[in-house]
Amino acid sequence: MSILRRAQLGALSAAILVGTIASAFAADVTFQMRNSHPNAVEVELYSQDRDHVWPGNNQVYYLDDGETKQIPLACDEGEKICYGAWVSGDKATYWGTGPENAESCDDCCYTCQGGNTEEIDLTE
Repeated sequence: MSILRRAQLGALSAAILVGTIASAFAADVTFQMRNSHPNAVEVELYSQDRDHVWPGNNQVYYLDDGETKQIPLACDEGEKICYGAWVSGDKATYWGTGPENAESCDDCCYTCQGGNTEEIDLTE
């Protein structure tokens, strides 16, 4: 077998191994958000373990008043994810870590390990 062929096989084996390891540590979690506030709210989800925001790209999840939304995320197994929500057009009225993940919270974070969160009810 030529050296070039061995190198190609070695690179292919390494790529397969890395892909297998990466998928072994990937998980999904679904945030269940309910807006019980009389105004629409905007939501972002923030990883506390890496520089990542859902939905990202300067977008937000939007919930009308009274709306419940399922927000599925692909995340890293064991990753800590916190929600930040605020009244649309009023970033001073917020829940969780608020806009830009700027605040601390006692009970707004979840560990990525598959499944669903309990329903997170955003109230007045």
